[in-house]
Amino acid sequence: MIGVTLALVLILAGVVYTAMTWHFNYWRKRQVPGPKPKLITGNYPNLYTMKRNMIYDLNDIYEKYKSKYDAVGIFSGRVPQLLVISPELARRVFVSSFKNFHDNALSRLTDENTDFILSNNPFSLTGEKWKQRRADITPGLTNGRIKSVYPVTNKVCQQMTEWVKKQIRLGAAEGVNAKDLSLRFTTEMVTDCVLGLGADSFTDNPTPIMAYIKDLFNPKWTFMTLFALVNSFPSLSHLIKLRFVPHHVERFFIGLMETAVQSRKSQLATGQFQRTDFLDYLMQLGEKRNLDTRHLLAHTMTFLLDGFETVAGVLSHMLLLLGRDDVVQQRLREEIQSHLQDGIIPYDKLHELPYLDACLHESIRLFPPGFMTSKLCTESVELPNKDGPDFTVEKGTVVVIPHFCHMMDEEYFPNPQIYNPERFMDPDVAKNLRERGVYMGFGDGPRICLGMRFATSQIKAAIVELISKFNVKVNPKTRKDNLYDPTLFLANLNGGIWLDMEVRQ
Repeated sequence: MIGVTLALVLILAGVVYTAMTWHFNYWRKRQVPGPKPKLITGNYPNLYTMKRNMIYDLNDIYEKYKSKYDAVGIFSGRVPQLLVISPELARRVFVSSFKNFHDNALSRLTDENTDFILSNNPFSLTGEKWKQRRADITPGLTNGRIKSVYPVTNKVCQQMTEWVKKQIRLGAAEGVNAKDLSLRFTTEMVTDCVLGLGADSFTDNPTPIMAYIKDLFNPKWTFMTLFALVNSFPSLSHLIKLRFVPHHVERFFIGLMETAVQSRKSQLATGQFQRTDFLDYLMQLGEKRNLDTRHLLAHTMTFLLDGFETVAGVLSHMLLLLGRDDVVQQRLREEIQSHLQDGIIPYDKLHELPYLDACLHESIRLFPPGFMTSKLCTESVELPNKDGPDFTVEKGTVVVIPHFCHMMDEEYFPNPQIYNPERFMDPDVAKNLRERGVYMGFGDGPRICLGMRFATSQIKAAIVELISKFNVKVNPKTRKDNLYDPTLFLANLNGGIWLDMEVRQ
């Protein structure tokens, strides 16, 4: 009996091992080089342990192969992926060969029945649905509409200043939590600009909005593990239904959307509201397309999802980097002060400050909103591979573009870990670097970030307010390197950002 049991166990182990390694010759058969994958994790050794951010695992591969190949074959678990090495090929994936890499890989993991909100976000929509949604949303993000809500931005900035002053008076030893400060700012900004509602984020009794946002962008470890599992075994997606937007978060925002629409209708009926904002546009779109509240919310969440966490991340890390460098901070302050009018910078001048632009671009380079992009091959294409033979990327293949690796490469950015805004002082350098595939802070090509202009306006306005009103230094609680949090898909400093802020006289 023991012998039979042992034999069955060995057979089962053999079957599992064969299933796990079945595809490991995928790239070898196609003459695409790459590192040897490991059982279970493939080429992501920290896929489940999350002891190290996955981008560092990819960077090790990048450094090993960058001198010889444009792309190499890797595995997420047992699933083959193509890792783009050369920035020129990255640019091709985003722009010149866009039709071959039209969709984002996230689209494979979500559907309307499982996650209605995310599946209707332009980031995860595919094909013609994506084109239609982008066409719907783009008119709502014109320069004119962003300018029309700029007074709201300045009002929120003033609220932020009073909140920071209060934190200084309270005198916490660890200083001000920069991420908390930034999330309060983006919560108030986006909620007011998009929905015309206040979140009371800078009061002692904020509305629940910020708490639900944190639930949305801080998934539990169980979700992260299931995500890694389904990403490694796509067939499991039929059994494991991932939901990125939790039910309670979706219910809350549906209710909030209903409140916003009813409030706006009442204000318009009584003539109490005069503002051409994003909600105004969305309500017009809803009438034109006959959208119910849930579909209207799906459109609205494009603004909300893309505007909370990513903008807060860039803002908090920009404060971190400015707080580490007194010289850069003072130079930026002098540029800001020379353009202030009644304590603010007019909207038309906000994007004409070269050093502010440079500081923002350099902050994004070090802590990009997305340190990698996963695209889906939607039409097979043959690609060159430098020292290796040409090869074919087949439809359905996930193609990984590791922006971090390009932006941290000494060849393109000398002393890449150093915060040096001078890299971007030439007015055309950011555009030129993007066209080379080296710097993609907001992506590139037809699917470049829809909210880029709105996001940069928010960040710049907040920096103008804080740097003109406060001296910013980094609290000793904050780590001195740029190590990313190992558990997140966004580039967040591990351990958090804590700042010592002093009111300027």
